[in-house]
Amino acid sequence: MSTIPAGTYVIDPSHTEVGFTVRHAGISKVRGKFEKFEGKLEVAENLAESSAIVTIDAASINTGDANRDGHLRSADFWDAENKPTWTFVSSGLEGDGEEFTLNGDLTINGVTKPVALDAEFNGATTDPFGTKRIGFSASTEISRKEFGLTWNAALEAGGVLVGDKVKILLEVEATPQAEDAAESAEAETNA
Repeated sequence: MSTIPAGTYVIDPSHTEVGFTVRHAGISKVRGKFEKFEGKLEVAENLAESSAIVTIDAASINTGDANRDGHLRSADFWDAENKPTWTFVSSGLEGDGEEFTLNGDLTINGVTKPVALDAEFNGATTDPFGTKRIGFSASTEISRKEFGLTWNAALEAGGVLVGDKVKILLEVEATPQAEDAAESAEAETNA
């Protein structure tokens, strides 16, 4: 049985990071994150029946370099003007609740591929303002070429400017969906 409290949760964007790393010039890693996203988690009593759906605004990329961010938004990479939304929709969950795999379909640049997120439940708490919170860390690695992200430049010494493997890193904090929060407060008052 999972230690994750059952219920419907929404991702708290001010306490969540949707980030990635990718090799640059074969010698370093560039990190980036998305500033705008939303998501809903349905944690079932039987954890295997849980689900998640996340939507990311592709134009909200922030790598700390405005020129690079503009290039990533362009048709060379993910064409954010014409393909503005990325999604993750879960298809299954395996594990014991503390560490688990969340399987699902990731859509980037209009291309959908299955991915497996290695996830860890970081705990549940109630903040000083009375809001219940749950937290997770998750990661996966994808091939950007499989999502149609093929732009690159050859390096004089061999190799390419941008690596193919992209590590996706998530730090998620979620709170009960509004109606669940009201029901929870009412149940506590009636107890």
